[in-house]
Amino acid sequence: MANVAFPSFTAPRVGPIRLRALLTNRYVGLAGAAVLLVAALGGLIAILGPLGGNPAVVRVPLADALEHAPQGWRQTLSPLHGSVVVSQDVVRLSARPLAPQAGATWNQPGGETPHALPASGALPPAPITGFFAPGPGGPLPIIAQDGRTPFDAYKRPFLSNGRPKIALVIGGLGLNARATQAAIETLPGEITLSFVPYSEGLQGWIDMARAHGHEVLLETPMEPVDYPDNDPGPYALMADAQGPDTVKKLEWILSRATGYFGLTNYLGSRFLASDKAYGSFATVVKGRGLGFIDDGAAGRRSGGVPRASAERVIDEQLSKAALDQQLLALEAGALQRGQALGSGFAYPVTLETVAHWAQGLEQRGFQLAPASAVVRH
Repeated sequence: MANVAFPSFTAPRVGPIRLRALLTNRYVGLAGAAVLLVAALGGLIAILGPLGGNPAVVRVPLADALEHAPQGWRQTLSPLHGSVVVSQDVVRLSARPLAPQAGATWNQPGGETPHALPASGALPPAPITGFFAPGPGGPLPIIAQDGRTPFDAYKRPFLSNGRPKIALVIGGLGLNARATQAAIETLPGEITLSFVPYSEGLQGWIDMARAHGHEVLLETPMEPVDYPDNDPGPYALMADAQGPDTVKKLEWILSRATGYFGLTNYLGSRFLASDKAYGSFATVVKGRGLGFIDDGAAGRRSGGVPRASAERVIDEQLSKAALDQQLLALEAGALQRGQALGSGFAYPVTLETVAHWAQGLEQRGFQLAPASAVVRH
């Protein structure tokens, strides 16, 4: 490179300095780089808008996020034993940052819950101020200072008309986008939906469900008797785990999203049969003001939390005739006991059959109810 002559100049109280020497000084070079960095950031802010406005969403691979994450967040995503393993297809961050919804509340003066939905039929957006606190991996549900619980805040309002009540929980949602959207949009708002915690964009799905009037449960993977042949995933609650391990996994599951009024099980025949394991689980559920509704595997369990167990799984046999028979059995149970609860999975035949069945339920003398309306307190 040819030499270039630079003119000299005089700085106050310094004397003549050659610009070439100034530029080659490493300390001045570092200062210049800092100035350029600040200028670049200023330009970025000018393009994206001020930091106080709506934040830009930047997507990064989860492995990169884990590598540079704060210690508490990193531990939350880490397995309890062994080295850190990240599955891009299973464990993903929610697509929507969470922010408290100031002023959003269902509660009237005196703490009474209204019995009617607004004209839109939508449930209020989550999270509701006062019912969450920061956790190691995201917001965690908490009991409000006045004693109200997330169960009360996020359940669907219900007023009995005196007819036998029938409630349904449709689960396995969030993994298949088409089935999830169909369940949200085609099933009546009174039907409770449960979501898989490993789902990508989980908060967005829950937001959509609540906007359509559905109350939401979060599925809790639990150890079955045939584990590991039947593996419910890396954050499954294990029957022989120590209490702190169960709490750690539960906090990861609970911090995946917000807006759910309770938990439901995914598998769990071995976990739910253990008094010690269930006791650790129920302690967390109770302490966070949630309910627990299972598919029938924990029918004899209580634990001091709002509880309900499904009488039957309506789609163990995937045919319309078998589904119709199971739904008829739910009607018979509601006539005998005043209420009935069933559970099912978001299979296409299940969604189609349930949607058609629900249309004529009122004419047959029943009331479709959310699952939260049939719990035992």
